[in-house]
Amino acid sequence: MSISKAEHIAVVGLAEKLKSYAALFKLKITLFVVISAVFGYFIGIEHFSLVALIWLTIGGFFITAASNAFNQIIERNHDGLMERTKNRPLPQNKLSVTETLITSFVLTIAGVLILGLGLNPLSGVLGLLAVFMYAAVYTPLKRISTFGVFVGAFPGAFPPMLGYVAATGSFGLEAGILFFIQFVWQFPHFWAIAWRLFNDYHQAGFKMLPYNAKNKTSAIIILLSSIALFATSFLPEYVGLTGRTATIGLFVLSFLMVIPSIRLVKTLNDKYALHIMLLSYLYLIFSLFFILIDKI
Repeated sequence: MSISKAEHIAVVGLAEKLKSYAALFKLKITLFVVISAVFGYFIGIEHFSLVALIWLTIGGFFITAASNAFNQIIERNHDGLMERTKNRPLPQNKLSVTETLITSFVLTIAGVLILGLGLNPLSGVLGLLAVFMYAAVYTPLKRISTFGVFVGAFPGAFPPMLGYVAATGSFGLEAGILFFIQFVWQFPHFWAIAWRLFNDYHQAGFKMLPYNAKNKTSAIIILLSSIALFATSFLPEYVGLTGRTATIGLFVLSFLMVIPSIRLVKTLNDKYALHIMLLSYLYLIFSLFFILIDKI
């Protein structure tokens, strides 16, 4: 049975709408964030609950998607100036600001309620705080000061801590360690991205690198941040969260990021910033994996 022209147009329109929302929510990054929260949940659990895991996954997805949507509403005019972001749905008028704003608030409310009522109140508070810090503080600040990256590292480090709190219902030293490691991880990760995309960011007025310039000083600070991440490797074992296997794994993963950081200082070559960025993604997933496996 063939479909009518009107039905075909409706199907195509729906597909385009879904594609626009996937771009608005930064779907791949959002899923990455949810996965890190799930790792935090498994690190923290004593008794597995499928229902709790489902609530965490849905609530975490809603909170992250809302944060990204608010971010794109605020930055829509600046996104249109950058090659990397000019095709996002708001600069292209594929979604309206009103529609996006309503969606963002609905997702925030739903996400906070799911985390707070489906899991525990502290999880809901962390979810709301993450949206507020990312959208209302970090997003506008990064056009004003290079300090924005520091502020943005706070909500960026929430996911594994949120997962742990979702499992335990409390914030303790172990949750704090998971937060701190991912907090330190933010700096070499985002500064490497900022180095590669410096011209784009500079054109739009975003101040992302330490000295807002691709120079030796910024490269040295990136190196120091990689060394700082390396230094956090012993913390999970020190507080009894994991054992020696995880410590070795964390040392190896972070050392792999130090190597291209040294080369970036020596050469100021963009390819080493790319290496840092790619290795940082590897670190994020496998560091949590090592902690989880060693804990089991």
